[in-house]
Amino acid sequence: MPKLGFNLLVWTAAISDEWFPHIERLKKIGYDGIEICNGSQDPAAYKRLDKLARDLGLGVTCVTIVGAEANPVSPDAAVRAKALDVIKWNIDRTVDCGAKLLCGPFHSAFATFTRAEPKPEEYQRSAEVLHAAGDYAKQAGVILAPEALNRFECYLCNTMAQLRMLVELTNHPNVRAMFDTHHANMEEKTQAAAIRHIAPVLAHVHLSENDRGTPGSGHVTFREALTTLASVGYDGWMTIEAFSRSDPGFANAINVWREFSPAWEIAEKGHAFLRGEIAAAGFGGRK
Repeated sequence: MPKLGFNLLVWTAAISDEWFPHIERLKKIGYDGIEICNGSQDPAAYKRLDKLARDLGLGVTCVTIVGAEANPVSPDAAVRAKALDVIKWNIDRTVDCGAKLLCGPFHSAFATFTRAEPKPEEYQRSAEVLHAAGDYAKQAGVILAPEALNRFECYLCNTMAQLRMLVELTNHPNVRAMFDTHHANMEEKTQAAAIRHIAPVLAHVHLSENDRGTPGSGHVTFREALTTLASVGYDGWMTIEAFSRSDPGFANAINVWREFSPAWEIAEKGHAFLRGEIAAAGFGGRK
């Protein structure tokens, strides 16, 4: 049975003790775990989170991005070396908080465009960085799950076809892929076809509404996505990812200019809705 988590990005991009009561409340709601953005520069904060999560019996996954100064597809070898260093730092923080999975669009720099379609050499450069990062992740016991984003946030990987091609080009057992219902809602023909295509390398799932608000309040076809995930035998994390203006720096960086739903409404109603959808999808009946 897949595990259901909640991403704290709806409140913060940098974990600290301030948010521990929120994590405790998420446990009471019934979540199996949390997902954090590796935005804090304090390694000790991640270790304190590890203790709290273990005490509560919660799992943890991590998410990160890379910026233009650390772009894996850059033609500049020094910039690509910086990208590898940044991903390694994030792997270390993933270990610090007791997590085994690091996801996000770190195959290329977030919201950085060349004003041209992706080139074969860019995929090759990204694959080389990801392979080296995979070596580092393997010794740390971490799975890397790069994410395809919509065309307004990324140009290298918008679809599951592009992402699978990159993962296969990388050719490393610790580099797999993630699927996000929000981005698929824009870039794929159907949730089902996209999931079936990425299934052989799928390691993580984000469940996110079309407007980044409460799951079930918009037009993302969650039943279709979840039924397909059940049919392909997926049994990893499924994490609600929603955004708000609570962390203005993060919100400004991702062009979030309004509140989509109250944060605790997202957490509570999203949990109730998706637990029902997961059960209806047939996960509980699979052997």
